[in-house]
Amino acid sequence: MKKLKHILLLLVVSLISCLSFAQTETAIKTDLENKLSQLFPGVEVTKMKDLEGFTESYQLVLNEPLDHKNPKKGTFKHYIYLSHLDFNSPMIIETEGYAARYTKTELSTLLNANQVIVEYRFYGKSRPNPIPWEYLTNDQAIADYHNIVTKLKQLYTGKWISTGISKGGETTLIYKSKYPKDVAIAVPYVAPLINTQEDPRIQQHLATVGTAECREKIIEFQRALLQNRTALLNEIKAYAELKKMTFTEVSMDEALEYSAMEFPFSFWQWGGKCEDIPSKNATSKELFDYMNKIVGISFYNDATFHDLLPSYYQHMSELGYYGFDFTPVKDLVTSVKSTSNSRFAPKDVQTNYNPKYIKKVREYVENKGSKILYIYGGYDTWGACSPTPNPKLDALKMVLPGGSHATRIKNFPEQDQEKIMKTLKNWLAQ
Repeated sequence: MKKLKHILLLLVVSLISCLSFAQTETAIKTDLENKLSQLFPGVEVTKMKDLEGFTESYQLVLNEPLDHKNPKKGTFKHYIYLSHLDFNSPMIIETEGYAARYTKTELSTLLNANQVIVEYRFYGKSRPNPIPWEYLTNDQAIADYHNIVTKLKQLYTGKWISTGISKGGETTLIYKSKYPKDVAIAVPYVAPLINTQEDPRIQQHLATVGTAECREKIIEFQRALLQNRTALLNEIKAYAELKKMTFTEVSMDEALEYSAMEFPFSFWQWGGKCEDIPSKNATSKELFDYMNKIVGISFYNDATFHDLLPSYYQHMSELGYYGFDFTPVKDLVTSVKSTSNSRFAPKDVQTNYNPKYIKKVREYVENKGSKILYIYGGYDTWGACSPTPNPKLDALKMVLPGGSHATRIKNFPEQDQEKIMKTLKNWLAQ
């Protein structure tokens, strides 16, 4: 009997200990959650599976003002992803240009830092239905970032570094120009600052990049796509059925023509290899497969058309873009009527292009933008629109010869990586 009482006593003590430990663990896990709830009233906090190296990770759904100058206009659900390491460590903020990707950034690994990934307003999960287009401006989006950083700085006291890729990198530069004191360092990857709705520097790049032989082979391939129109359309139709894609916004015929004219841009953007381009005598499947690999026919299907409406709205109003060159295939084009990408912007929504917006951003980053590390690939089409910082600035622009739009710090030779890391560590120490 005494033995049974002893066992029961041990069980009770053990249970109390376990409950106490569980409560302590819960308190530790929810301490950051409580602080986040205080910082962002009405926020929805969801625990996420930790990315490698982090101790706590959360999806936050914020009630972000539609209009930061007039909060009474209402709010939208804004998704961000916070990965925690230490309150005193550096903080990386990834200024996404599109929907957010819950992945570990290159910089958070290199600098052993916290990270917060912020979805661009009205993209991905942060897209209201319908979209209130008048609030889709860069200034409103940058105010989102400023609002988030201002609040999180109450918790994270280390140096702040902003970063982004492509349109996200462009957002990094815009953010730096509008709120220069928010972050200590900016690291835009493959970020363009585009001058007009059809920036001529793109076509200048495509006319000179690589070898003359390769450029001629590209033109030959473009023409082969349209010279075999019927066979290519059959390939597109079969692929669309297989992938359950529809083409009602942009017809398959248009999609084929746009793909042919887009091909040089995408080829150099994504590091295509000249020896892989099929000859003009290749089968229709070989022609389609390679075009699909480089351009992606899904880019023109209804789902992608819908997803990218905010992007094209911005390009046609503030960001600028590029135009299509009809020259190599002019005699073969029947459906596409304009060189402009405005075809992909939302219908029945007025867009008035403001060329001064990006010009002001460029003037700031090129003449006042210190502690900005630029990463580019030498062949990348978007590199034609890269800023050129004043040599007097404490800034570093790194261009990987032959590199593509996928160029990252890890792709550079060891000596260049050392130079990059030395620069970043020097800036962090200042």
